[in-house]
Amino acid sequence: MSDETAADATPEERRALFRVVNGHPDDAELAALTAVVAAAASVPGDDPAPAAPDLWSHPAALLRAPLQAGPGAWRASGLPR
Repeated sequence: MSDETAADATPEERRALFRVVNGHPDDAELAALTAVVAAAASVPGDDPAPAAPDLWSHPAALLRAPLQAGPGAWRASGLPR
């Protein structure tokens, strides 16, 4: 709005979400426009995906796995848990 238009506007017009500047819409067209604007305003934004947990600092990493003696134990010691 220009300064002259803002000075002439009523408090309701200054508080309005939108205003018609050209044409003569009927009540149904204004209701449809209001519904679309309200629906667009209520859609939440895209939240970033949660970060993967850092397993290096996980408390379970401080615990040692039990040692398994027997055939193939040396091979199993190098495999991931």
